[in-house]
Amino acid sequence: MTLPTYTPYDGSSKPFTIGLMPLDMGRWIEPDADLPRYLGEKQHLLEAHRDEIFVAEEDTETAQQECLDLLVNHLCEAYPALYRRIGNFVEVAGKPVDVWEPSLPPLLKAGSLIADDLVIMRRKDDGWHLVAGYVAFPSSWSLKEKFGRPMQAIHADVPGFGEGTRNATLITRIFDSLQTAQPVERMNWSVNATGDLFLPASKYRRPPQAAAFTLAERFARVERQTLRKLPGSGDIVFTIRVYVDPVAAIEHHPKAAVLVQSLANQLETLDEHQTAYKGLALQKAALVAKLRTLARRLSPVC
Repeated sequence: MTLPTYTPYDGSSKPFTIGLMPLDMGRWIEPDADLPRYLGEKQHLLEAHRDEIFVAEEDTETAQQECLDLLVNHLCEAYPALYRRIGNFVEVAGKPVDVWEPSLPPLLKAGSLIADDLVIMRRKDDGWHLVAGYVAFPSSWSLKEKFGRPMQAIHADVPGFGEGTRNATLITRIFDSLQTAQPVERMNWSVNATGDLFLPASKYRRPPQAAAFTLAERFARVERQTLRKLPGSGDIVFTIRVYVDPVAAIEHHPKAAVLVQSLANQLETLDEHQTAYKGLALQKAALVAKLRTLARRLSPVC
């Protein structure tokens, strides 16, 4: 079983915290062996659900192009064995992509090169707005519903992050002060009843899961998010790379006992509203119990 790439449930990225860290520019995008699978899924979703996964305000073309140019330069310089320019094309893992084809929006071309989703945020009078996005793998939210809205409205349903909260104010300040030379990153995670990448429906709109399950039937969904300010437009590019692994895969990690115990501890400390937001209202107790049992088996002192 493949080991998880990131394990922020080790306590390093606690739920419902901002948790931003400085990012080395060379690690802006991190392609891996799953790239062909993600790009194939993106293409399928683009053909079947374009209106759900791509949105853009009319005056964002320049910012989209700026994002595409930065991305192409970064990929070809940082990963020359995987990406290379050939005329008007960028070859990705041996497959040519026409990134200068005029009929496609630049953000769509950018998203066709990487496994990450892309969002462009723009400062307006009432805050930072989502003005363009190519989000093929949303984690229980709708791009169409968030499109055009300010950040505080986008986070309205997140416990502790709605309008008027301290976190909402902090996020605006962070966005306002972000420097072009210093991008930042954060990790987010949840536990889902599916390993699907495309999850556009809020957990609030899905029937709560109460049936018996195993840890192989629950999935740790990790998001690596980065924020980078575009030097020309001043807009901010928000990238989201989703990793999905069965919770059972943690058992094979070198620090399995610690990770399992930490995951159980953090799930157990979620309050009622946080638990409901995570879609775990009817299964948190059983999930924690299974994790505790696994932790004891991995390390009898736990």
